[in-house]
Amino acid sequence: MKKQVTALLSTLVLSTIAFAGTASAHVVVYPQEAAQGSYEKFTVRVPTEKDIPTTKVKIEIPKDVEISRFEPMEGWKYELQKDSSGLITSVTWTATNAGLSPTEFGEFNMQGKVGDNAKKIVWKAYQTYKDGSTVAWEGPADADTPASITTVVKGNRAEGNSHTSATSDTTATSEATNNDSNSALPTTLSIIALVLGVISLIFSLRRKKQS
Repeated sequence: MKKQVTALLSTLVLSTIAFAGTASAHVVVYPQEAAQGSYEKFTVRVPTEKDIPTTKVKIEIPKDVEISRFEPMEGWKYELQKDSSGLITSVTWTATNAGLSPTEFGEFNMQGKVGDNAKKIVWKAYQTYKDGSTVAWEGPADADTPASITTVVKGNRAEGNSHTSATSDTTATSEATNNDSNSALPTTLSIIALVLGVISLIFSLRRKKQS
């Protein structure tokens, strides 16, 4: 009985770690907060969740933001879709080499202006793997594949903010790292609580059997 309990606990702990890591590995657009009317550099962080490479990433550009520039990324090419007025409605990055392997993530940068009256920016993303399968990151916040959301606050930082400095790059990277950790925390705590509940039940049943 003791060996069985130990084996079960080990399995639960390993499953918790693996699930928590997967749950936090979403396609996310940073920053997750911006001011109305501001010019921002938006970073699309794409982790590969499967055991095959990511070869294509598509982002739909909502009407709440006007994207105008894209940073070249080695090993990738991009294609733009525009509406009848010339506004960019989507961008698709396609790998020109092996893509993002199962242990890698990529960051795709673009620059644009947040709408003067925007309340939030909902980024729908579509991640395609080498086998042709596509994950649609377009669901609500509590979905398994949620769309990334940038909350828009009142204010105007547009003046003097049309260029990205090394300092702002560092800040954005730090924010991305912190937000990844914070978004994974509730899920991890919930899973740990579930594991502890199962452990408690196992020992309770064991005591009853011995008595």
